[in-house]
Amino acid sequence: MPEDVIEEGFSATHVGAAQLKSVVERIERLEEEKREIAEQVKEVYAEAKANGFDVKTLRKVVALRKKDAKDRQEEEAMLDLYLHALGMAPAPEA
Repeated sequence: MPEDVIEEGFSATHVGAAQLKSVVERIERLEEEKREIAEQVKEVYAEAKANGFDVKTLRKVVALRKKDAKDRQEEEAMLDLYLHALGMAPAPEA
């Protein structure tokens, strides 16, 4: 009896191939769902633009909302520091 035979009519290779096929099919379904969601997000941005919103700014707002307050403050402080170093930020008021 061959080593890779687990039960009558099933081999380790057969079981592995079936499991692999299942995993690949699940990934394919999720990738399709991801494409569909990306299309829906694109449509919402188009709707926002049609209603007069600036999409570039809207994308930045969405990205900022994903960050926690501390990380956002640190990022803003670094940006402010760099802008001042390059002379691109207004001088602080007295």
